[in-house]
Amino acid sequence: QLQASGGGLVQAGGSLRLSCAAPESIFRANAMGWFRQAPGKQRELVAVITTGGDANYADFLAGRFTISRDTAENTVFLQMDNLGPEDTAVYYCSAGPASVVGTTWDVSVDYWGQGTQVTVSS
Repeated sequence: QLQASGGGLVQAGGSLRLSCAAPESIFRANAMGWFRQAPGKQRELVAVITTGGDANYADFLAGRFTISRDTAENTVFLQMDNLGPEDTAVYYCSAGPASVVGTTWDVSVDYWGQGTQVTVSS
């Protein structure tokens, strides 16, 4: 039910913007997030944004990615800048409960998108 798009091939240092459209009922009730899975590795959280707009990012991003949500379009975006070969992976959007207490986030996933391939050449 989540439709992800925007992946592709880009050179190192370039940018891509991923989009994920969701049904309104799912979008308005859940935090939206992005995970990624590189070949031979486990799926890992990249970023998540709550219905209230609070965002959390994986430490390895070092400020290169920005997650946002458009409530008019029921869409979540992931702006990825200064991409490197280590960012090559299949990116999945997600929807589910998320909460934060202090600096500790608890993220669950109830819905997954189909995945979109991001390939960064060196």
